[in-house]
Amino acid sequence: MSGGHSTYTPKTGIERWIDARMPLPRLMYDSFVAYPVPRNLNYAYTFGGILSIMLIAQILTGVVLAMHYTPHITMAFQSVEKIMRDVNSGWLLRYMHSNGASFFFIAVYIHIFRGLFYGSYKAPRELLWILGCIIYLLMMATGFMGYVLPWGQMSFWGATVITGFFTAIPLVGEWIQQLLLGGYAVDNPTLNRFFALHYLLPFMIAGVVVLHVWALHVTGQTNPTGIEVKSKTDTVAFTPYATIKDAFAMVLFLLAFSYFIFYIPNYLGHPDNYIIANPLKTPAHIVPEWYFLPFYAILRAITFNIGPIDSKLGGVLAMFGAIAVLFFVPWLDTSKVRSAVYRPWFKLFFWLFAANAIFLGWLGSRPAEGSYVVMAQLATLYYFAFFLVIMPLLGLIETPRRLPNSITEAVLEKNKAGGAAMPAGATAAPDHKG
Repeated sequence: MSGGHSTYTPKTGIERWIDARMPLPRLMYDSFVAYPVPRNLNYAYTFGGILSIMLIAQILTGVVLAMHYTPHITMAFQSVEKIMRDVNSGWLLRYMHSNGASFFFIAVYIHIFRGLFYGSYKAPRELLWILGCIIYLLMMATGFMGYVLPWGQMSFWGATVITGFFTAIPLVGEWIQQLLLGGYAVDNPTLNRFFALHYLLPFMIAGVVVLHVWALHVTGQTNPTGIEVKSKTDTVAFTPYATIKDAFAMVLFLLAFSYFIFYIPNYLGHPDNYIIANPLKTPAHIVPEWYFLPFYAILRAITFNIGPIDSKLGGVLAMFGAIAVLFFVPWLDTSKVRSAVYRPWFKLFFWLFAANAIFLGWLGSRPAEGSYVVMAQLATLYYFAFFLVIMPLLGLIETPRRLPNSITEAVLEKNKAGGAAMPAGATAAPDHKG
């Protein structure tokens, strides 16, 4: 599926001239036109393309905003306000960028959960999954640093609290904190460092995305059945079948994105960030952006010492462990069946895990007191149990449903099951559209 002879034929003299010297048109044609994809892909597989569009949008709006932003503690807040009021379409660029970060994370979370549900991390796609985890880690770093730049109350105190947790790491913790801050407290060197890194990291993300797409084209796209492509009848050309589906999903996603930009642009932010940073006034409840809340809940769930590990270090280890465990998923899942469609018990535990992740996000927005702490501890326990206990054990004891012999057979069975309600001759269309 990933190899084969190129079918690209230059049609004009300039195309032949370019193709003989740098076959970029051939590469684009083979990768995005003639590239074969499984014929049963559903709309959950469109978020890779959506993420590419969102990354481009974030880079372009970020570059323009950087032209007007001043990374200095006495001018940062005012420069953001100037962008909103005095720069032509500055309000639009700023809202596109701030809401774009949230929608970027919405798309990546759906992309990750799709990968977990359909087993997209299993051999031979382990490296593809690891590259995706690296992208996610870089996104988190970029999002955190970008949140500090408006220099509002939540920006300042969020940076103070989060960087303070590094001091829990023995021996090197204080050194790491001082390296991040550029001193002993959140101040002008911190803002300069975060601005430089926030500008740089998206280009690093773009580089890893290229490797991610490259790895995808080498191993081939997975599909909802989890069955590998066995013949040409199992695939369709990327264009027009996958591109039309991707384009339709992008339009719907961008419509939702536009609604937030034009009607509720501050809904996903925090009102305290419209107050200039004040080191002498602590907000009543310090919270990070919503896409960090599940990990923030895990961080605060560890309120007890574990042997020589105190609660502060335990929380930091749990938070980073919650991200690190994702890198080992290809080896933690011992099942020989890839897709959860054919694994009834795994499907149940997966949806419980998805609900648990949302629950952790809600708990992260609550005060760390009373019953919220107990619920966060139970939710954290299930988070790690899903990866470290349930995944390995289910692969050994679960009896999966019968798998189809091929992707084509799965498509025909699906069409046959729904054929009674379809008009004559309408069963061929889903074969092409997935």
